[in-house]
Amino acid sequence: MAKIGDIDVGEFPLLLAPMEDVSDPPFRALCKEQGADVVYTEFISSEGLIRDAAKSVMKLDIYEKERPVGIQIFGAVLESMLKSIEIVEASGPDIIDINFGCPVKKVVSKGAGAGILKDIDLMVSLTEAMVKHTKLPVTVKTRLGWDEDSIKIVEVAERLQDVGCKAISIHGRTRAQMYKGEANWHPIAAVKNNQRMHIPVFGNGDVDTPEKAMLMRDEFGLDGAMIGRASIGNPWFFNQVKHFFETGSHAAPPTMQQRVEAARRHLEMAIDWKGEVLGVFETRRHYTNYFKGIPHFKEYRMKMVTSDHSKDVFKAFDEVLETFGDFQFV
Repeated sequence: MAKIGDIDVGEFPLLLAPMEDVSDPPFRALCKEQGADVVYTEFISSEGLIRDAAKSVMKLDIYEKERPVGIQIFGAVLESMLKSIEIVEASGPDIIDINFGCPVKKVVSKGAGAGILKDIDLMVSLTEAMVKHTKLPVTVKTRLGWDEDSIKIVEVAERLQDVGCKAISIHGRTRAQMYKGEANWHPIAAVKNNQRMHIPVFGNGDVDTPEKAMLMRDEFGLDGAMIGRASIGNPWFFNQVKHFFETGSHAAPPTMQQRVEAARRHLEMAIDWKGEVLGVFETRRHYTNYFKGIPHFKEYRMKMVTSDHSKDVFKAFDEVLETFGDFQFV
């Protein structure tokens, strides 16, 4: 049974990865309903929080039905990170996660995200200071290293554990790889197999089928899987993995009715949360996956991703149900 601090997260928990403009409250709610054991917010800038930047503050919104939920913050300036903890705590999360893995240039150039992989001592001292500054469990998400030549993840993970980190999620790529090539889970397994490690070690990167989740559990021996891109427009993925674990067979794919219903609820919740304009805009990236594999669908998809008004998107959903209601997914 994996535990993050005192929080029991199950036998082999499936965690929704923190993804910018994806892991917002509407999407987290859908993933939670569909079997996600722990969900994380989009990453939030510590500098943005202490400046009271509207976009950063809005990302602190969490809801009871999401628990356990982790708020993820990033930054490289100790004072800002500590101040941001106090703001984050006021939102009442169950976990505070530090992002030491984001490879995006605008984050890395400030020495935050994966940028900190160039300065492991700073990474450890920041983590230690944050652990001391809060009673909430602090977890870390990171990558294997800056590049192939600087992979010291076994040592890094142990040092983070020793300063009080309660769990670590490791993406099986270096910063230099960005999202290219294949994720390498072997160094993550080496972290888990380090006899001095006693905190949960979660694997991340390319878990895009139930078989791969099972491989991560049974062959690599990790404590859980963090799911990112495979869940976009596919919140059912979590329960599909669990069904496969229990039965050894694949769950039936969601029907057209279920897909339209999920897309509709997703858009409704997004508009409730962030208003018409942003709600419509930020839900677009999910539609291609919600309706993947349907022939002659382009006309409907274009309506969904180019309409600026929700009434037009809802109308497109109705048309899809009318036209493709009997379509059989495989």
